[in-house]
Amino acid sequence: MIVLPRYNWLRLLFVWHGSVLPRIVSRLAIVFSLSLLSAVLDGWWLSQHADSALNVSIFTLMGVSLAIFLGFRNSASYERFWEARKLWGGLLIVSRSLTGKLQPVAAPQVRPMLYAVCALTYALKGQLRDDDTHAHLVRLLPAELAEQLRSGRNIPARLLAWLHAQNHQLLRDGHLTEQQWLSVDRNLDTLGEVVGGCERIRNTPIPFTYRVLLNRTVTGYCLLLPLGLVTTIGWLTPIIAVFIAYTYLALDSLGDELEEPFGKEGNDLPLSALCYGIEQSVRDMLGEAMPVAPPPRQGIYQF
Repeated sequence: MIVLPRYNWLRLLFVWHGSVLPRIVSRLAIVFSLSLLSAVLDGWWLSQHADSALNVSIFTLMGVSLAIFLGFRNSASYERFWEARKLWGGLLIVSRSLTGKLQPVAAPQVRPMLYAVCALTYALKGQLRDDDTHAHLVRLLPAELAEQLRSGRNIPARLLAWLHAQNHQLLRDGHLTEQQWLSVDRNLDTLGEVVGGCERIRNTPIPFTYRVLLNRTVTGYCLLLPLGLVTTIGWLTPIIAVFIAYTYLALDSLGDELEEPFGKEGNDLPLSALCYGIEQSVRDMLGEAMPVAPPPRQGIYQF
């Protein structure tokens, strides 16, 4: 995820890192080339085919409709991003709640349980990104449990089952009252809801046909735009056409990025940093030290 200082308006005009410009610059170059070609051939085309010249009013109507469709698509994409953000914020809240409830309990399985909560966040990140997080499991979990999870397909779910079993064991051993057990069990259920919510976002993307339709429409509109502008503004067409194309292409690309909040692009959630923050919070409540996380480079988390 990109974390940059709040630049003034002039500095924002020249920001490269974190913008969608690198993704669309090649398409903008095509629009610019077509605009120059249209300006050069405008006089010849009007003299030979005056009846087939496009009018800018057509593109005005199309542009309004296209902007509405892009707005709906980006709202749907941002809703997925916002839900993912809230789910991972819930992981932090639940981990702190569990630590506060279990820390005073004098039982040998308490710290392994809290470490397992941290391991669950790394395992969830690995499942969402198809990353190998076994090293974190070996670091945080008992050796036997980590080995059992090596071949697991849904490691977060298996860790949740283990945590529920340990919670029942605390109740049977008399370390927790029934009310305390129920409170911890509710926190574990919340963890399960977070895991399920993240899996729903990852496994049910926005329908592919909708994405294809918008991409084709935006691309066609931007490529035809110079033909409609050139009869009205002449040699200003390259500048105006590229500016309008940038707006529509950037909105389309931004929707693509926000649609998958668990990816590794600049505008996706910093899952590694979030996992580190959760573990750091748990260890701090336990009175344990943890190395400082590496800072973002050029405003983007690299780990």
